[in-house]
Amino acid sequence: MPKVLVVEDSGSMRAYIRAILEDGATVDAIGACAVTEASSGFEAMRQLPRGPYDLIITDINMGDINGLELIRFVRKSEHHKTTPLLIVSTQHTERDVERGLTLGANGYLPKPFTADQLRDTVGAVLKGKASK
Repeated sequence: MPKVLVVEDSGSMRAYIRAILEDGATVDAIGACAVTEASSGFEAMRQLPRGPYDLIITDINMGDINGLELIRFVRKSEHHKTTPLLIVSTQHTERDVERGLTLGANGYLPKPFTADQLRDTVGAVLKGKASK
């Protein structure tokens, strides 16, 4: 069962992502995921040692440490630098997507998204296929 860390400051969005990923029919035949939640980038950094995680899903806009700073930290970390990262964000201009992928994200999913879009994107990222 893949372990996923969801980093999102919106409680309702975290609950939505969790419900989709914990559903047994999810993620492109990978099955259900075990989800850990973090409500901020700082909290995510505290959760990372409790991994390893198979995937980190992060928003960009968060109050303390934003998603881009979190990606920089993860990519520099000896223990987590190869962990796949997926950005989910309302910021999705071509420049935003390019910046996220350049920093090391493996995929970018614009909000709002459907359950099927999240499943497909998470499945692609977990299987090593970049997705945007």
